[in-house]
Amino acid sequence: MLRSSIFLLGVGLLVLALPNESLQAQSGREDFVRVTDQMLQDPAPEDWLMWRRTLDSWGYSPLDQINRENVRGLRMVWTRDLEQGTGEVTPLAYGGILYVPQAQDVIQALDAVTGDFIWEYGRSIPDDLYQMVGGNARNNRNVAIYDQMIINTSDDNHVFAIDALTGEDIWETQIFDYQVNSATHSSGPIIAEGRVISGRSCRPWGGPEACVIVAHDARTGEELWRRRLVPAPGEPGNETWGDVPFEGRQHVGAWMVPSYDPETRLIIMGTSVTSPAPKFLLGGTGNTHLYHNSTLALEVETGEVRWYYQHLNDHWDLDHPFERLIVETPVAPNPDEVEWINPSIEPGEIRKVITGVPGKTGLVYTLDLETGEFLWATPTVFQNVIADIDVNTGKVTENPEVIFEQLEQEVFVCPTWAGGKDWEAGAYSPLTNTMYFPLRNTCAQMLATSNFESDRARALTAGGQGGLEIYSLAARHQIAPGTENLGTVRAISAETGETSWLHEQRAGTYSLMTTGGGLVFGGDHNGRFRAFDHETGEVLWEVNLGGIVSGYPVTYAVDGVQYIAVNTGGGSMNLTREIRPSRGSNVFVFALPQ
Repeated sequence: MLRSSIFLLGVGLLVLALPNESLQAQSGREDFVRVTDQMLQDPAPEDWLMWRRTLDSWGYSPLDQINRENVRGLRMVWTRDLEQGTGEVTPLAYGGILYVPQAQDVIQALDAVTGDFIWEYGRSIPDDLYQMVGGNARNNRNVAIYDQMIINTSDDNHVFAIDALTGEDIWETQIFDYQVNSATHSSGPIIAEGRVISGRSCRPWGGPEACVIVAHDARTGEELWRRRLVPAPGEPGNETWGDVPFEGRQHVGAWMVPSYDPETRLIIMGTSVTSPAPKFLLGGTGNTHLYHNSTLALEVETGEVRWYYQHLNDHWDLDHPFERLIVETPVAPNPDEVEWINPSIEPGEIRKVITGVPGKTGLVYTLDLETGEFLWATPTVFQNVIADIDVNTGKVTENPEVIFEQLEQEVFVCPTWAGGKDWEAGAYSPLTNTMYFPLRNTCAQMLATSNFESDRARALTAGGQGGLEIYSLAARHQIAPGTENLGTVRAISAETGETSWLHEQRAGTYSLMTTGGGLVFGGDHNGRFRAFDHETGEVLWEVNLGGIVSGYPVTYAVDGVQYIAVNTGGGSMNLTREIRPSRGSNVFVFALPQ
């Protein structure tokens, strides 16, 4: 379903695209090398083939032409305007082409060296679509590549494949009728062993059947399995919902991008909050409501749950769907810096773990990949929602002082639903065995309410501060007490949990990327795009792009030249009112002078 449009290309040629045809500026290439599972599992250094470049979600590239010694010479080589409303997106780089997902299901193929237009894909948008699936569906964080296809999930609840050289349709499969089981696709899929693995947020009116992770055959689009995230009567976990009827179990989504480990053949994916969020409205605060705010390990062939770990019984919209880093590392958490440590750990033992900051609370969790055993956890920002973690079992105890027990109750919660951490991705470097995270210092005066017209709800949400009716929450957000800085970048050892450096600043920070050149790249809400020294956190290079640097940075190489790409646009809640960047959406590409 390719939209009809007229575009003026860089060469001055006017092209008319007829319905069901792609906009093209050049014909297909005979030298295109089809992408295989082996290539996805071990990508060439010059390629960026998926959301975080590799299936373990590191956000790391071994390219080192741009390094700590010469990064100050980095210069912009081209820029291009993106679809209005584009924000947190990830270009894919392969074979000299940059594939750029954009708002409202637009995908463009651009020459990775010059930025010249190659083709554009778009879909028809039904008039009632975003009323049903939610405005967040306009976002398009990532696409996947396989064989000679670009594969994505659509705003209207389909999964589809288009030709990587022409943008023309290859196959399309409906996942849901968006008017019945409404779901939100703000992120795209990964490809794991020829399977398109996709998650989604599920609107409350879409019911529990919309809350699924789904696998499709990457070559044909045939559905292979779907895993519902809300148990039904007779299924394991049904008892955790108490007497809530199945049709009232809503909104447990998996709206970010999964990781995959080929050795264990496990898909690792996180989940989000229920609707409503306060559990006294869902049968009682003593129920755990599986599988919300959990890490799930799914069998790639069947979607069966091998194990799960629940990070939080969430009353405050503190989702836990974010990237899970898969790392093989010595495990030796330092008790002077790590708050909760499993006493059965033999310090220094090598384990394959899932680690990172999976949720908005800002806690680092490290779990055993094969079993889900809790190993260690520690905060990275001020938080008051988690009172304790049983170090033997990993069971989390929430702070009773901030658990809602009735409507119109108000509590002071840190962090807020803006995080802590949110969709902005951290990164890992194997050169330092260190994780790097963009974090925020936030708190909120939060109200459990079903009446958003009350004086108190209006006072809290005035000025666009935030009311989330589907969660029965209203809030007034602020920077956490004790600091004037909203944004941080924190470097944390995957082995010891020690913080090796901390960068703090007034503006909120966004997604990060690490490279073989010893650099950590990342942007912020004030338009700055920076390169940090991965060992010290020193800012080695900085440019002002004028707009919110919300995109996921990537790096790639063509003909021996390394490039860095990132986009502006979109962004998160702004608690620093004096910072007023442009909202324009552009992709910027940098390289060293040649």
